[in-house]
Amino acid sequence: MARTESYSGNTNLKWIVLGVSILISIGSIYYTDVLVDELKQRERQQVELFAKALEYTLNEQSNDNILFVTDEIIFKNNSIPTIWITKDGDYQHRNIDIKDDWPPARKKKVLEESLQEMRARYEPIQMTYRNENGEVENYGYVYYKNSFLLTQLIYYPFIQLSVIAVFAFISYLAFNYSKVAEQNQVWVGLAKETAHQLGTPLSSLMAWAEVLRDDPNLKNKEIVDELEKDIRKLTIVTERFSSIGSVPALKPENVVALVNNVVHYLRPRVSSKIKIEVFSLSENIQANVHAPLFEWVLENLCKNAVDAIGATGTIAIKILRGSESKVYIDVSDTGKGIARSKIPMVFKPGFTTKKRGWGLGLALAKRIIENYHKGRIFVKSSEENQGTTFRIALNTAPL
Repeated sequence: MARTESYSGNTNLKWIVLGVSILISIGSIYYTDVLVDELKQRERQQVELFAKALEYTLNEQSNDNILFVTDEIIFKNNSIPTIWITKDGDYQHRNIDIKDDWPPARKKKVLEESLQEMRARYEPIQMTYRNENGEVENYGYVYYKNSFLLTQLIYYPFIQLSVIAVFAFISYLAFNYSKVAEQNQVWVGLAKETAHQLGTPLSSLMAWAEVLRDDPNLKNKEIVDELEKDIRKLTIVTERFSSIGSVPALKPENVVALVNNVVHYLRPRVSSKIKIEVFSLSENIQANVHAPLFEWVLENLCKNAVDAIGATGTIAIKILRGSESKVYIDVSDTGKGIARSKIPMVFKPGFTTKKRGWGLGLALAKRIIENYHKGRIFVKSSEENQGTTFRIALNTAPL
C-alpha cells in the first residue's frame, strides 16, 4: 500500500512540475512581450527625438543652442544603432560597429548591410528643414534598428524556455530513475525475502532426507536420490534469489556443461513426449557467467518452451562460438509461437500467455543477462504454430 501511494505521489509530482513549467513559460513569454513592446515604443520616441535634434541643428542659428542639442541629445544616443542619409546621399551613423582603421570599402559594406536590415525592420523617420525662402523641404531620413538591450530581451524568452525544457527533461529523467530504483528495490526485497523463507523448509527437508536414507526399506530405492536432487535444486534456487541485488562475480565457465546440467535436471521432470536436445561443435565453450543465475535463465527459457509445446514437441539448444568474443545460446521450441505484435512485449514484467503466472520469468531473465552479465537476450525468430527461438549472447572476454 505504501509503495502504491509512493508511485501515485511521484506521478502527481511529475504533473505538478509540468504544470508549473508551462505556467512559468506562458507568464514569461507574455511579460517579456509586454516589455519588448514598451521598449520598442520608447526607442522609436528616442529616434524621433534624435531626428528632431538633427533638424534643429540645421535650422537653428545660435551656436549655444546647437551645442546643447548636440551634447544632450545627439551624442547621448549611445545605444540605438542609427544611420541618417541626407538628400545629397551623404551617410552619417551612430552606434554602428565600425573601426576607424578599416578601409573605406569595408566601412561602406558594413553600412549598407546595416541599412538594409534597418529598412526591413522599421519605417524611417523623415528630417526636414526650411530653405532660404522659408519653405519646408526634405533633408533626409533617419534609419534605426533595435538596441543590443532590446535584442537580448527579444531572445530572452527562447533562452528561458530552453532552460525550462532542460529542467523539465532532467526532472522527467529523475522521476523515471526514482521509479525504476524503487521497482528495483521491490525486486530485490522480494527475491531476498523468498530466499529467507526458503531457508527453513530447506533445512528441514535436508534433515528428513537423512532420516529416509537410514530407513532400510528405502535403502535400494531411488526415492532418496531424487529427493536429494530436488534439495540441491532448491539450494541453488535459494542462492539465485540471494544473488539478486548484489553484483554477481562473473568467471569463465564451460557453458556446454552448464547447459547439460540444466537439461539433465529437467529431462526426468517433463513429459517423455518432449525431447530436449543439446547441439555444440565443442564440449568446452567458455563464457564469463555467474553459473547459478545463468542456469536459472536457461531453465526459465526451457520451462516456457515446455508450456508453449504442450503435449509433444522438441526443445533444441544450440551453443555457438561467435565473432568479437561472443558466445550464443539459441533455445528453440516447436510450440505455438508468439504473435509478431507481442514480441516487443515478452520481456516486460506482467506479460504472460499462460492462464496462471505472474509474467516475471522473462523480465528477470533479461535483467540477469543484460544488467549482470552485460550480454543480450532477445527473440531471434518466432512464427505462430511453428515455434520460437530465443538467443542469449554472452561475453568470453573480461569486461
